[in-house]
Amino acid sequence: MISACIKLGHWQYDKASQKLQLQDQLDQAMQAAPVALPPQLDDVQAWRYRQVHVSGQYLPDYQILIDNQVHNERAGYHLLTPFMMQGTEQVVLVNRGWIAVGNDRRLPVLSVPQGAQRLQGQVSIPSNKYYTLESPQAEAGWQPLWQNLDLNKYAAAVPFSVLPVVLRLNPDPAEPGLVRDWPKPAERITTHIGYAYQWYGFAFTVFAIFLYLGFRRNDVTGVSDDAAPQQAQASPLHGHQSDASPSQAKPAGVKK
Repeated sequence: MISACIKLGHWQYDKASQKLQLQDQLDQAMQAAPVALPPQLDDVQAWRYRQVHVSGQYLPDYQILIDNQVHNERAGYHLLTPFMMQGTEQVVLVNRGWIAVGNDRRLPVLSVPQGAQRLQGQVSIPSNKYYTLESPQAEAGWQPLWQNLDLNKYAAAVPFSVLPVVLRLNPDPAEPGLVRDWPKPAERITTHIGYAYQWYGFAFTVFAIFLYLGFRRNDVTGVSDDAAPQQAQASPLHGHQSDASPSQAKPAGVKK
């Protein structure tokens, strides 16, 4: 129990350290000048948080909405639209921002900018670790609502090649109806550290209870050992009285 709590504390502390490293990487990337996003990425991790620009045009037919996205305690979606990079056959998914869920739960309908576009934003690498209750979609045609962003699944569902990254557009210029307030790794560092201290506290509490019960057990054993000699001293008297033979005992009411 104690070792399990300590391991969980280390796990949360390691997650906080990883988030801190990612935040440092983000800060450094934000200070660098934007570069052109290439159609091929040899080292995907090296492009995390990089500021890039890309020219081309949107492909609205394969746009998707990522469900269960929360902003300022409001439920909504992230709107992702594929973008064909100019002069190539390569596509990058562009996260155009967050949009709130409507009161009737109908999927929002947003126009897609037409013609040639020049975009600028931040490279994001989607996580491949998530829990999903999504069942296979039996409906025919393109399904725009997705529970999670699974790039491998998306790449297998579309008729073009997709980069293994997502471009998060910068807040400026703004697009009506969309919010671009991207989360930062440092936002949950204090949460992970708090959980780590909590698990360490559980380990200390269990250890203290173990010590307390150990001392109590020793005290009870000591009392039992002290009482044993007194019982041993009393036992010969009882034994002497019980040794009297029946012939030596004088029956009541009998005279010599």
